[in-house]
Amino acid sequence: MFFPNIRSRRLRVSKSTRDMVAETSLSTNDFVYPIFIKEGIEKKISIKSMPGIFQLPLKDAVKEAKEAYSLGIKSVILFGIPQKKDEIGSQAYAEDGIIAKSIYEIKSAIPDMIVTADACLCEYTSHGHCGILDKNGSVLNDPTLELLEKEAYVYAKMGADIIAPSGMMDGMVKAIRKSLDNNGYYEKAIMSYAVKYSSAFYGPFRDAAESAPAFGDRKTYQMDFRNAKEALKECMLDIEEGADYLMVKPALSYLDVIRLVKDNFPYMPLAAYNVSGEYSMIKAAAKLGWIDEKAAVIESLTSIKRAGADIIITYFAKDMAKTVEV
Repeated sequence: MFFPNIRSRRLRVSKSTRDMVAETSLSTNDFVYPIFIKEGIEKKISIKSMPGIFQLPLKDAVKEAKEAYSLGIKSVILFGIPQKKDEIGSQAYAEDGIIAKSIYEIKSAIPDMIVTADACLCEYTSHGHCGILDKNGSVLNDPTLELLEKEAYVYAKMGADIIAPSGMMDGMVKAIRKSLDNNGYYEKAIMSYAVKYSSAFYGPFRDAAESAPAFGDRKTYQMDFRNAKEALKECMLDIEEGADYLMVKPALSYLDVIRLVKDNFPYMPLAAYNVSGEYSMIKAAAKLGWIDEKAAVIESLTSIKRAGADIIITYFAKDMAKTVEV
């Protein structure tokens, strides 16, 4: 149907007009800020492939969380780098491990901060894979679940508000929900990395978390990037097992998947992880003067929310919080 008197440009004549009719907006409520905490260091270490992001000693991680909270960012997600690694990632579920201590210290310093604990083994295993290996180097699913149960229990005990399993093990949400409920942590939520693709965009994160696999890759347990409908199956399974939030990772190359998941599960809070490679590409292009960093960040994060994400995990969170007007 044609309406001859309607002109779209009338709604673009000024910034105030554009703001008034904007369909999508960003706020600090949307953001979760990732923090890397490294055991055994006294000063922060710059991550070369992620300008502006650091491996932090515990005391500095608490300061970083406080700064984020002062900017209006209400949630952080924590990743740990232990001093010692072994084949079963024992420091991941040690009560005196770096993330267990970090959760406790951050929650003690900022009780209202939502602390999300990434639950995986790759940062803690000597081989860099996300679980226990058999003699052929393949990840064993069910024995790994037993370790994730321990990890979730420890993180909940130390005060984590949300447990975020990221290893893409079948049944991980069910195992973690069982562990939490059996220990009386009924109120602890699970944010499942339900849709996590085997992606080329994780490279800088692996520098930051020192979690690159020593051999092979993770294609046997992370999703094939050629598949979209498979995401619905993964989400359905995790919802049935007790997930409180879903996640799609990465974000920018998977906007169609974010939309697909949101359309099919509109009642589920949906997070999207704006991953390290997406961050570093913008930083690198901006450094070369090829793009306007601030404008590119706003456009990118807006596209993630417009696609259907309710929550955006992003290394740009502090920068965005300092932006007076989005």
